[in-house]
Amino acid sequence: MNDQLGVLIAATLSAGTPIALAGLGLLVNERVGVVNLGAEGMMLVSALAGFAAAVQTGSAALAFAAAAAAGAFLAFCFGSMAIWLNTNQYATGLALSLFGVGFSAFAGVAYTKEKLPPPASYDLPILTDIPVLGPAIFR
Repeated sequence: MNDQLGVLIAATLSAGTPIALAGLGLLVNERVGVVNLGAEGMMLVSALAGFAAAVQTGSAALAFAAAAAAGAFLAFCFGSMAIWLNTNQYATGLALSLFGVGFSAFAGVAYTKEKLPPPASYDLPILTDIPVLGPAIFR
């Protein structure tokens, strides 16, 4: 029972972190008065860039940097159009979202059969033995 709960907590942390980070970024946008409806497209293109970098290089650090660079580039495109060129924020965000969906589907076809190597395991003797949180965080 404890192992199943640990796996559930690990899956929740793994799946919820990207959405929480995107929500934090959108919160900052909303606080300054910018409506960004293209966050999903940015996340898809960033995920594709990170996965492609991980497959090509095998490095998690380079994959993270590639994903961050792709997301920053698309955020710069949205910001330059919506803020400096005064385009409609709703239309620009929806166009960015549609672009992200289409581009990630088109460019991601080459990576559909690729698999990543298993991640490194950080087995800390005392912390791994904690009943529920040990397997969830340290395995």
